This record gives sequence, structure tokens and C-alpha cells, in this order.
Amino acid sequence: MISEKYLGKKISVIGAGVSGRSLAELAKKQGADVFVSELKTMNEETKKVFDSMCISWESEGNTERLLEADEIILSSGISSDIPILKEASLKGVPIISELDFVYPFISGKIIAITGSNGKTTTASMTVYFLDKLGAVSMTGGNIGNPAAKAAFMKTDFLVLELSSFQLSRLEKFKCDVAVVTNLAPDHIDWHGSYEKYIEAKANIIRSLTSQGHAIYQNRDSKELNIPEGMGFPLFWQKPDNNKKGIYMDGAESAAFMCIKEGKPPIKLFDFQAVKLLGSHNLENTAMASAAILLLGFGPVDPTLISEYEPPKHRCAFAGSFRGITFVDDSKGTNVAASVAAMSSLKGEKVVILGGQGKGEDYAPLAEAVIKYAKSVLLLGAEKEKIALALDAAKYKNYSVALNMEDAVEKAYRSALPGETVLLSPACTSWDMYPNYGLRGDHFCEIVKRIIERDL
Repeated sequence: MISEKYLGKKISVIGAGVSGRSLAELAKKQGADVFVSELKTMNEETKKVFDSMCISWESEGNTERLLEADEIILSSGISSDIPILKEASLKGVPIISELDFVYPFISGKIIAITGSNGKTTTASMTVYFLDKLGAVSMTGGNIGNPAAKAAFMKTDFLVLELSSFQLSRLEKFKCDVAVVTNLAPDHIDWHGSYEKYIEAKANIIRSLTSQGHAIYQNRDSKELNIPEGMGFPLFWQKPDNNKKGIYMDGAESAAFMCIKEGKPPIKLFDFQAVKLLGSHNLENTAMASAAILLLGFGPVDPTLISEYEPPKHRCAFAGSFRGITFVDDSKGTNVAASVAAMSSLKGEKVVILGGQGKGEDYAPLAEAVIKYAKSVLLLGAEKEKIALALDAAKYKNYSVALNMEDAVEKAYRSALPGETVLLSPACTSWDMYPNYGLRGDHFCEIVKRIIERDL
């Protein structure tokens, strides 16, 4: 299907990663004359695809050729502050976000999910529930497929996991359910400030349709600038029939939802049905279950909840030996994620921290370590900065590891039966590994070798 809007138009796409490649292909299929500009080295396979589709391209730099366009489309992760875009603005060339470009080509109800942590688990859980309920659905954005792959797909529901990068520049995109799992400092180096990061996240609420629903943490309502009474905030308390919301009732060990003021609460699930580790995953499950309810389905069957398997490296069980539990939270790439992991897991913990930083303040991490960690192993590029924060907090029970093998071995030797060895780095993996997945896989491999060796 071709849209006359782009027929014969000159379209420049900045970025040739998974997102940019899909955007370029979609624009070409709409009859546009497409040019792709990649600041880094372009993948050889991508070059071949572009050449076969007669898509022009450049790599290892953005030249002024990309300004010779009727529109410029930004792929996921491209900052609006790069110099070439300032030139584009001066020349009056429209700059379009990934989501705004794709939106006219997608169908079905859109569930948009973001947050500093937990968005991948919540998104994958939501689409899992929809699939099991017989709905035609797909995931996109940061997981599953890039957003452009959803173009012209006949889906009842499209679940999009969206980063702050993708949300930073929205004008046309609309969603039917907006979920913000939580807010905490992240990607400060990319956005320039925490305020700009929050502003990007809040765009998901502003993108709701007139009949749309918002799901968010009650504690984040002010930062998101959500009007009183809008949507469904999440509370850790007994249900309040006079206030819409999601209620995590510790006394009843169950999650409830008050969908309308004055109406009795609906039980979403008993906590024991959730097999994921950590109280933060109870919140993720509650938000996914609430989204399903708002889409017109009944409460999710407890069996579906208990059978759900989360994406890897998110507080995932990595093994148990001699009473010591090993947990892989390699996806904990910021301070807030690691704090959530430490606070959500019960008992004493030996925590492995460190990697490549994002420009965050480690003082909150040090505070959490004091509360929840028996001891800490530090590794990677940020080990000295984290050590300084621990020293400032007068926490001394830490040591430096040479690498992951050394860190896991030392953590194993210092842990006692009933305790947990937790990998939750609070940093990206890029100083030591290509991605957090490979870091988590390596952690699990080391754990497996230790167990086989000492059996």
C-alpha cells in the first residue's frame, strides 16, 4: 500500500541501525527517494539491503547531503541536538520522529509502555497475556520488532516498549493505554538533564487519545504532571473504593484495581501467582494485568500469570548451590534498577556493581548498599567512582575485582547459606561486553562452572 504523501518526495533518514533500516525501507516502499546517513560504520548487510532497494546512503559521518530533503526522519536513539539538525532547522527542513512517521501506517489499539525500569518485562507480559487470550497482537519498539515493522500489519493490539529517546520528539503519535512503570534518573548524558529526561517520558501521557487510559506510579504523578483523578495510579496500600487506582495490598498479599469511583475493587491476582523475583515485578505484573482489564478483557487467569517467563537478565534465577542463590540482573544498567533489585530481594546479599557509567550520581546507590548489601564487589570503568560514593557514605565492606570471573568467585566465597549473590551493575556493559545480555550470560556461565566444580 502506497501513501501519496511520500510519493516522489525526498526523505533523509538519520541512523542505520535496526530502527533506521526499517524506517528507510518503509519510506522507500511509499515511493520516496530515500537517503540514509549513519554517523558510525554501517553494517555490511544493511549496505547490501539499501543497494538492492536503490536506497542511497553514507556512513562514518553526517554530511549536508541529508539536508537536501523534504523531510528528515530520526531513527531511535538519535539526539535532536546533533549539529546537522540545527542546520536543518535553520533551513526549515521538517524533522520527524520515528513514531510520528510510523503512526499513520499502523492499526489496532496501541499500548505504549515506558519507564526507567521494568518496561521490557511489563511489555512482554502484556503481549503474552493478549496472545494467550486469543487476540492478534505484536510487540515493537525496543523489543520484538522496530516500530516501522508494524506498518500495515492487521493487529488488534500493538504493544510498544518505548525509550525516552523515542518519546523525546512527539507530535502526531497517539496511544490508547500509556504505562509508565516508574521514574528514576537515567540517560542523563543523552538528555542533558533529569528534567529533560522526565519531559520526554511525560510525552507518553500527552500522547493519549481522548478516551485513553494512563497507568503510573502514584509517587510519579507530580513529575509526570498528571491531573488529579486522571488514569490509574499504583499504590502500596489497601484498596480505596473512592479513588481509581491499582492497589498492592500487603496484608492480603494481592493486587486489586478500583476501575471506577464507588465501585468495589477487582482482584487482579494473588502475589503467590507471580513467579518472578522481587516486589518490583509484582508492580510490573499489576500494571500489565490492569492494561488487559482496561482493554476490555476480564482479570487475567492466575495460571497465565504463573506460567509467564520473563525476558532474560532481569532479576532472573541463575542457580542455587550450598544454600546460596545466584541472581542475574544484568539489565540493571542504572542506579534505580539496582536499587530496585537490592530492595526487592529478601535476605542478605553480596552485590556485584560496576561497568560503564551514564553520568549518574552514585550517592543513592551507596545509600541502598548500606541498607540491603552485606558486601559489594566492584569492577569495570566505574569502580573507582562507585568506591568514592561508598567511602563518602562510610560503607567499607567492598573490594575490587579484576573481571567478572574474579567478582563471582569472590562473591561466592563470601556468601553464606541463605544469602544471595546478585549481579545488578547499575552501569552499562560497554566497557567489558557488547551488551548487557552477553554480560548476564557470562555471569550465568561462571555460576554454572562453580557449581559443577564444587559438587
